[in-house]
Amino acid sequence: MTDLRLLVVDDEPEFGEFVRAVAEDLGYEVEVTTRGDDFKLLYDVFNPTVVLLDIIMPEIDGTELVSWLAGRHCTAEIIVATGYSPRYAAAAGSLGRARGLRSVTTLTKPIPIAELRAALPH
Repeated sequence: MTDLRLLVVDDEPEFGEFVRAVAEDLGYEVEVTTRGDDFKLLYDVFNPTVVLLDIIMPEIDGTELVSWLAGRHCTAEIIVATGYSPRYAAAAGSLGRARGLRSVTTLTKPIPIAELRAALPH
């Protein structure tokens, strides 16, 4: 298992695969899911060093997942992405920092490849 492990949750499969391609090019091992429940299960077994999550999803939103991660004392770096108003991602980022997450970056979709590469620690 590599030291660079990225767990992605986004209800748009194409976006998840875009992130996978960019991250794998940087040496990441990547798991992608489209469902919040699957994300929670994968989190425990995959032990990600970076988490990228979408804010607006049908069953559970990214803000809820940020709170869940904080409750789990997550040490992974968090990237919050949204295709809606950047204020959604900023609010989730502020919540994560207030709840003790060590690093929360926010990105607005569509995310240029260079911006995504810069946001992924490598």
